[in-house]
Amino acid sequence: MTTLVSLAVRVFSWLSVLWIARVFLTSIPYKFTQSPDTQHIFGTIGTWLGGFFGEGLGSAFSQFGPYVIGSAEILASAILLLPGLLWIGSKLNLCRALDASPFHALGGLFASAIMSGAVFFHLFSPLGIEVLHNGEGDGGSLFYAAVSILVLGVVLFLINGRRLRNPFSA
Repeated sequence: MTTLVSLAVRVFSWLSVLWIARVFLTSIPYKFTQSPDTQHIFGTIGTWLGGFFGEGLGSAFSQFGPYVIGSAEILASAILLLPGLLWIGSKLNLCRALDASPFHALGGLFASAIMSGAVFFHLFSPLGIEVLHNGEGDGGSLFYAAVSILVLGVVLFLINGRRLRNPFSA
Protein backbone atom coordinates (compact mmCIF):
# COMPACT_ATOMS: atom_id res chain seq x y z
CA MET A 1 0.00 0.00 0.00
CA THR A 2 2.75 2.47 0.87
CA THR A 3 4.45 1.74 -2.48
CA LEU A 4 1.22 2.63 -4.27
CA VAL A 5 0.88 5.83 -2.22
CA SER A 6 4.52 6.70 -2.90
CA LEU A 7 3.98 6.17 -6.63
CA ALA A 8 0.82 8.31 -6.56
CA VAL A 9 2.72 11.09 -4.77
CA ARG A 10 5.56 10.97 -7.32
CA VAL A 11 3.18 10.99 -10.30
CA PHE A 12 1.07 13.80 -8.84
CA SER A 13 4.21 15.76 -7.98
CA TRP A 14 5.68 15.48 -11.47
CA LEU A 15 2.39 16.36 -13.16
CA SER A 16 2.11 19.40 -10.90
CA VAL A 17 5.73 20.37 -11.59
CA LEU A 18 5.20 20.13 -15.34
CA TRP A 19 2.09 22.34 -15.15
CA ILE A 20 3.80 24.96 -12.98
CA ALA A 21 6.93 25.03 -15.14
CA ARG A 22 4.84 25.24 -18.32
CA VAL A 23 2.87 28.23 -17.04
CA PHE A 24 5.94 29.98 -15.67
CA LEU A 25 8.29 29.35 -18.59
CA THR A 26 5.81 30.12 -21.35
CA SER A 27 5.19 33.54 -19.80
CA ILE A 28 8.88 34.48 -19.75
CA PRO A 29 9.05 35.88 -23.31
CA TYR A 30 6.18 38.23 -22.49
CA LYS A 31 7.76 39.44 -19.26
CA PHE A 32 11.25 39.97 -20.66
CA THR A 33 10.20 41.70 -23.89
CA GLN A 34 7.78 44.17 -22.30
CA SER A 35 4.88 42.93 -24.40
CA PRO A 36 1.78 45.16 -24.43
CA ASP A 37 -0.09 42.69 -22.19
CA THR A 38 2.77 42.68 -19.68
CA GLN A 39 2.95 46.48 -19.74
CA HIS A 40 -0.80 46.65 -19.13
CA ILE A 41 -0.76 44.18 -16.22
CA PHE A 42 2.28 45.57 -14.40
CA GLY A 43 1.34 49.16 -15.29
CA THR A 44 -2.15 48.71 -13.81
CA ILE A 45 -0.73 47.24 -10.62
CA GLY A 46 2.07 49.83 -10.48
CA THR A 47 -0.39 52.71 -10.78
CA TRP A 48 -2.53 51.16 -8.05
CA LEU A 49 0.50 50.62 -5.77
CA GLY A 50 1.61 54.18 -6.45
CA GLY A 51 -1.60 55.42 -4.89
CA PHE A 52 -0.67 53.72 -1.61
CA PHE A 53 3.10 53.85 -1.49
CA GLY A 54 4.01 56.75 -3.74
CA GLU A 55 4.53 57.22 -7.40
CA GLY A 56 8.19 56.14 -7.23
CA LEU A 57 7.41 52.65 -5.97
CA GLY A 58 4.52 52.27 -8.37
CA SER A 59 6.69 53.32 -11.29
CA ALA A 60 9.48 50.97 -10.20
CA PHE A 61 7.02 48.08 -10.00
CA SER A 62 5.69 48.87 -13.47
CA GLN A 63 9.18 49.05 -14.92
CA PHE A 64 11.05 46.30 -13.08
CA GLY A 65 8.26 44.00 -11.83
CA PRO A 66 8.14 41.85 -14.95
CA TYR A 67 11.87 41.15 -14.71
CA VAL A 68 11.79 40.40 -10.98
CA ILE A 69 8.72 38.15 -11.21
CA GLY A 70 9.98 36.49 -14.40
CA SER A 71 13.35 35.77 -12.78
CA ALA A 72 11.62 34.29 -9.71
CA GLU A 73 9.49 32.09 -11.99
CA ILE A 74 12.61 30.86 -13.81
CA LEU A 75 14.26 30.06 -10.47
CA ALA A 76 11.18 28.24 -9.17
CA SER A 77 10.97 26.23 -12.40
CA ALA A 78 14.67 25.34 -12.16
CA ILE A 79 14.26 24.13 -8.58
CA LEU A 80 11.24 22.04 -9.54
CA LEU A 81 12.78 20.56 -12.71
CA LEU A 82 16.34 20.00 -11.45
CA PRO A 83 15.73 16.45 -10.14
CA GLY A 84 14.36 15.40 -13.54
CA LEU A 85 17.37 16.84 -15.34
CA LEU A 86 19.72 15.10 -12.92
CA TRP A 87 17.81 11.83 -13.39
CA ILE A 88 18.33 12.11 -17.16
CA GLY A 89 21.99 12.90 -16.52
CA SER A 90 22.31 9.83 -14.29
CA LYS A 91 20.92 7.63 -17.05
CA LEU A 92 23.66 9.02 -19.30
CA ASN A 93 26.24 8.42 -16.53
CA LEU A 94 26.92 12.16 -16.29
CA CYS A 95 25.86 12.75 -12.70
CA ARG A 96 23.99 11.31 -9.75
CA ALA A 97 20.21 11.55 -9.42
CA LEU A 98 18.73 13.23 -6.35
CA ASP A 99 15.50 12.60 -4.52
CA ALA A 100 12.93 14.94 -6.06
CA SER A 101 10.86 15.35 -2.88
CA PRO A 102 12.80 18.17 -1.19
CA PHE A 103 13.10 20.07 -4.46
CA HIS A 104 9.40 19.69 -5.13
CA ALA A 105 8.58 20.79 -1.59
CA LEU A 106 10.75 23.92 -1.71
CA GLY A 107 9.92 24.70 -5.34
CA GLY A 108 6.23 24.28 -4.62
CA LEU A 109 6.45 26.63 -1.66
CA PHE A 110 8.34 29.19 -3.75
CA ALA A 111 5.85 28.91 -6.64
CA SER A 112 2.98 29.39 -4.17
CA ALA A 113 4.63 32.48 -2.74
CA ILE A 114 5.00 33.99 -6.21
CA MET A 115 1.42 33.20 -7.15
CA SER A 116 0.01 34.43 -3.85
CA GLY A 117 1.07 37.88 -5.02
CA ALA A 118 -0.59 37.36 -8.40
CA VAL A 119 -3.83 36.19 -6.79
CA PHE A 120 -3.76 39.14 -4.39
CA PHE A 121 -3.38 41.66 -7.19
CA HIS A 122 -6.10 40.00 -9.27
CA LEU A 123 -8.51 40.18 -6.33
CA PHE A 124 -7.69 43.52 -4.75
CA SER A 125 -6.24 45.78 -7.44
CA PRO A 126 -8.02 47.22 -10.48
CA LEU A 127 -6.51 44.36 -12.52
CA GLY A 128 -9.47 42.14 -11.66
CA ILE A 129 -10.09 38.44 -12.13
CA GLU A 130 -10.62 38.91 -15.84
CA VAL A 131 -7.82 41.03 -17.25
CA LEU A 132 -9.24 43.45 -19.79
CA HIS A 133 -6.86 44.98 -22.31
CA ASN A 134 -7.69 46.76 -25.54
CA GLY A 135 -11.36 45.87 -25.12
CA GLU A 136 -10.70 42.13 -24.83
CA GLY A 137 -10.68 39.95 -21.75
CA ASP A 138 -8.73 36.82 -20.95
CA GLY A 139 -11.75 35.04 -19.45
CA GLY A 140 -9.92 34.89 -16.13
CA SER A 141 -7.31 32.46 -17.46
CA LEU A 142 -4.37 34.25 -15.80
CA PHE A 143 -6.19 34.35 -12.46
CA TYR A 144 -7.21 30.69 -12.61
CA ALA A 145 -3.68 29.62 -13.59
CA ALA A 146 -2.32 31.60 -10.62
CA VAL A 147 -4.83 29.97 -8.25
CA SER A 148 -3.99 26.50 -9.58
CA ILE A 149 -0.27 27.09 -9.01
CA LEU A 150 -0.90 28.55 -5.55
CA VAL A 151 -2.87 25.44 -4.55
CA LEU A 152 -0.61 22.91 -6.28
CA GLY A 153 2.48 24.51 -4.77
CA VAL A 154 1.08 24.19 -1.27
CA VAL A 155 0.11 20.56 -1.93
CA LEU A 156 3.60 19.85 -3.31
CA PHE A 157 5.08 21.27 -0.12
CA LEU A 158 2.75 19.26 2.11
CA ILE A 159 3.20 15.89 0.40
CA ASN A 160 6.95 16.22 -0.21
CA GLY A 161 8.09 18.26 2.80
CA ARG A 162 8.94 15.26 4.93
CA ARG A 163 12.18 14.80 2.94
CA LEU A 164 13.50 18.33 3.49
CA ARG A 165 15.93 17.22 6.16
CA ASN A 166 18.05 15.11 3.79
CA PRO A 167 17.78 16.10 0.13
CA PHE A 168 20.77 13.96 -0.88
CA SER A 169 19.26 10.60 -0.04
CA ALA A 170 18.17 9.05 -3.31
